[in-house]
Amino acid sequence: MTSDNTPVPSGAPILSGAIGEYREFDPAAALEGHFQCAWSNTLRPDAASLSAVVPDGCVDITWIDGDLVVAGPDVAVALSTLTPGSTVIGARFRPGAASRWLGLPMSEIVGGRMALSHFWGALAREIAEKIGEASSTKERMRAMQAALCRLAPDVEPPPAAMGFAFNALKTESAGPGMAVILDRLDVSPRTLRRRCQEAFGYGPKTLDRILRFQRFLNLARQSTEPRLAGLAFEAGYSDQAHLTREVRRLSGFSPATVLRQLGA
Repeated sequence: MTSDNTPVPSGAPILSGAIGEYREFDPAAALEGHFQCAWSNTLRPDAASLSAVVPDGCVDITWIDGDLVVAGPDVAVALSTLTPGSTVIGARFRPGAASRWLGLPMSEIVGGRMALSHFWGALAREIAEKIGEASSTKERMRAMQAALCRLAPDVEPPPAAMGFAFNALKTESAGPGMAVILDRLDVSPRTLRRRCQEAFGYGPKTLDRILRFQRFLNLARQSTEPRLAGLAFEAGYSDQAHLTREVRRLSGFSPATVLRQLGA
């Protein structure tokens, strides 16, 4: 997209986490078993309009310009055009919860951006209208969560096994090893793959790649003087070349461009 030594040209994609003020909030108490967080992203008035959303292993319900949209699990960068100065709000499902709320395996919507009305019909449009009637971002987030709270009692909580698998891969830079996960869950590799495809959209190896990439992003944000070789080691890559290949495959950017956009 850009070389490592040139500024990002006007109109070029910018990482969604670097395009504005992104904030996360605890979900309402009634939603804690189903959603990781609620969030808002307020774009700077002078921000580029093309946002690059990179894979994170998650599924979100988002409210954008009056519409409720399901952001399915990604395996590559997803580009979207946003209005500078606007605010996007969302609710991020806990691992394995989205399939219960949407009524289908996540493997069917990998890389997709679909209107929530595709799943919930007129109810989704009614919720979107209620959110749109709110006068501030805070009130819109309240309206979204209030609607989800009314639905939560009728939705089965996500399977604990998928939460364990997700968190095991997310937190271990060296990786606990699939054998450990299989033993803990007492399932075969084939069963684990099937369950992961339903819960996340893809198998455990792809999920591992995506969560390793997210570790790199988090480490880059936290580091005061990031060095790619050090970040590669801490994130769990075999070497810097491995990091470079994976970052390009999952984001479309070079690692140096990612660091620059994140201000690292």
